[in-house]
Amino acid sequence: MSETELFAASVERLFSAHADHAARSRADADGAFDPALWQRVCDAGFTRVLAAETAGGLAQSWSAAYPLLRGIGYWQLPLPLAETMLASLLLSASGLALPDGPLTLIEQREGNDLQCRDDALTGTAHRVPWARHAAAAAVSLADGRIACVTLRTAGVTVQPHASTARLPADSVRFEQVRCAGVTPAAWPLPQPVWTLGAVARSAMVVGALESALEQSVRYAGERVQFGHPIGHQQALQQQLALMAGDVAAARVAALVACADAPSLASPSVDRAAFSAAVAKVRCGEAATRAAGIAHQVHGAIGFTQEHALHFATRCLWAWRDECGSDAEWAARLGRAAIAGRSAAFWPAITRRRFDAPSTTMDELR
Repeated sequence: MSETELFAASVERLFSAHADHAARSRADADGAFDPALWQRVCDAGFTRVLAAETAGGLAQSWSAAYPLLRGIGYWQLPLPLAETMLASLLLSASGLALPDGPLTLIEQREGNDLQCRDDALTGTAHRVPWARHAAAAAVSLADGRIACVTLRTAGVTVQPHASTARLPADSVRFEQVRCAGVTPAAWPLPQPVWTLGAVARSAMVVGALESALEQSVRYAGERVQFGHPIGHQQALQQQLALMAGDVAAARVAALVACADAPSLASPSVDRAAFSAAVAKVRCGEAATRAAGIAHQVHGAIGFTQEHALHFATRCLWAWRDECGSDAEWAARLGRAAIAGRSAAFWPAITRRRFDAPSTTMDELR
């Protein structure tokens, strides 16, 4: 087996044994954090797969980490693992110390009313994943710097909220909270939390899509009506085939985005913004269509608390919109394509980047 296959097998062993229906149900009820499951994830080294070796990480590429991100989605892992992975990468790559415990992410722009003056934060960040349980946050500032801010300190107020997946997506109010560290970002990638967050969410969406597809195919073969499994119906077979096509296309887009995302192993950012946008658009569209087909196949049972399908589809709906919806990323791509005009369109597609003026590239990123 290759290293990637061994890593994927390790992810499957841990998540299949411990990220079960009971764990998801506990988090689903009130946003609970499972410390025992978190410790297992930390002991496996998953939280710092992308982080620098000097910070105790493995400095792996996004492609190497793909099985882990996909596994978060497939098992709908109720932990801030993806957020901690990305925060650890951004902070350690920029030379900042990594705090102990779960981490979360904040983008200064994109709907957040945050100001940073004299390295102190004031304002409110909305829809911050797992903020109530996080020890600190990696903050992407509009001036191209990365900051680390402690959340368990005076001046920080967390207002609990939930995402569509019924997982923590809290509002965080800062009152002149001094950052633990502020430094220029490691790579010239505007809005790195938003852009790399879109890459992570795309890979997670693929995992949830695969889970929903497997559940739908299995149920279609088990559910009998009028003496035959409903999977024998040609109309239903066609819908499952469309769903499978969407899943395959989303998987390819996410894999390409991971291959183009900057890491300590591969620091180039030339294609990162373009590929992240394409992946978020393709995965978001697939999430919308596939969730509908999955619930059509299952009927009413798929919405019940006892069935596993609703965990996957609610995660699909939540992750589809987090770090920019497919419509928002499609608009960015469209504006960049229009600015580049017809002569730049095909080269942009083949090179996975728009060679347009910097203002247009800022729009894309």
